[in-house]
Amino acid sequence: MTVTVSTDMVKTLRARTGAGVMDCRRAIEEARGDLDAAAELLKTKGLAAAAKRAGRAASEGIVESYVHPGNRLGALVEVNCETDFVARTDEFKTLARELAMQIAASAPRYLSRDDAPADEVAQQRAALASETPGASEAELDRRMAMWFAEAALLEQPYIRDAGRRIGEMITDTIARTGENIQIRRFARFKLGE
Repeated sequence: MTVTVSTDMVKTLRARTGAGVMDCRRAIEEARGDLDAAAELLKTKGLAAAAKRAGRAASEGIVESYVHPGNRLGALVEVNCETDFVARTDEFKTLARELAMQIAASAPRYLSRDDAPADEVAQQRAALASETPGASEAELDRRMAMWFAEAALLEQPYIRDAGRRIGEMITDTIARTGENIQIRRFARFKLGE
């Protein structure tokens, strides 16, 4: 069965996903006219494309700052991409600004769970195990995931949408821009700390 793909369907899907016209058209055809299924297909393809781009060098980018009103709290973040063209786009600048605000608001200690020192992770797991004797491994894993959601920036829920994690937000931007994007480093400053 052949599906007739209208321009309105393509426009709607493009507005939802930010994908290219031909990608939207193919996804709608593959999903047999179901826009929700087409959006899911594009998301899956975007995640796969983002994974392919992860190894590429990201040597361009920007340093973004955020200073909270009252000048008592601020954050700096270096966000890198592959080309200066993408670094100059509003989407990339907005991402960097949102990341700086996230860092100021949530005080992450590490970029990812892999950056947390193994001894600190083991110490945290032992502390959680002693708080709840007899807890299953699955329960400890769940509680450790909650700890990482506070300690690691990429694991944190986005301050404007708690249903999305920062890592997902970056992956979505990679899928839309077609370039590898990395947070190189960040710092948070609070008056008196």
